[in-house]
Amino acid sequence: MKLKRRDFLKRSAVAAGTMLVAPGLARAAEPTTRNFDPYEKVPLGKTGMNFSRVCIGTGVHGGNRESNQTRMGKEKFENLLNEAYDRGVRVFDLADLYGTHPYLIPALKSIPRDKYFIISKIWWDKGGIPEKERPDADVVIPRFLKEIGTDYIDLVLLHCVRSPKWNGDLRKQMDILAKYKEKGTIRGHGVSCHSLEALETAASEPWVDSVHARINPYGMSMDGPAEKVAPVLQKIHAAGKGVVGMKIIGEGRLRNDDEKKNASIKYALDLGCVDILNVGFEKVEEVDDFAARVRKVPMKA
Repeated sequence: MKLKRRDFLKRSAVAAGTMLVAPGLARAAEPTTRNFDPYEKVPLGKTGMNFSRVCIGTGVHGGNRESNQTRMGKEKFENLLNEAYDRGVRVFDLADLYGTHPYLIPALKSIPRDKYFIISKIWWDKGGIPEKERPDADVVIPRFLKEIGTDYIDLVLLHCVRSPKWNGDLRKQMDILAKYKEKGTIRGHGVSCHSLEALETAASEPWVDSVHARINPYGMSMDGPAEKVAPVLQKIHAAGKGVVGMKIIGEGRLRNDDEKKNASIKYALDLGCVDILNVGFEKVEEVDDFAARVRKVPMKA
């Protein structure tokens, strides 16, 4: 049967509309999830600072003011720091124990200081550094500022606390750091923990702005099995404190195991309580490799 011209045009319009609408419906049905960005700025607890998700650590096998990073020599180490910045890393984890203070500012000499964040740590315990004396933080912080070449440090930690009573034993240093924070000499303070009991104390200690904690699904170089450590980190995060994850690559032991490396990165990101991934990169290629693996992890809805 022949179609009238008006009916033909009407049916053609409907068909064309269906063709136009269908792709839109298909797009609407597509999942809206996105993957993690290694260099996205994320809040560090309630500090008011937004760190890049990936941080470069500088203390691989560190002690006595040297580390694998310092042992590579000034030129190579500074190049690594500079290349990391160029890729999007905006957080640099230093420490007196590692001897890495003098390297960062020269490496980033052309970059304004407010474009990146510096973390450092006070070694308060015996051993670790050459001197036997352990002066108070009001002596140590001015030295740090001079060594680094800056007039403020974004985050200062009491390094490697282990006792569940560290917040009593180190209260004097905590009070001094709090005064420096009031002056703006430092912007935040906290601890790096090396025992489950110390982590538990950090979760309930109001003074703590941020915690460095060791986390991976395999319990490598950690303060206990992952199933015991993770709930404490979630408690710390829920209290509004920053959580910086260390030993994501198991202190380098997962470097050559792609499957476990991927699983460890995904585990830390999926926990939802680890704000920053702190990794002791020793090569530019390791920065790129880690970033690529982070980008493969989908964010939970």
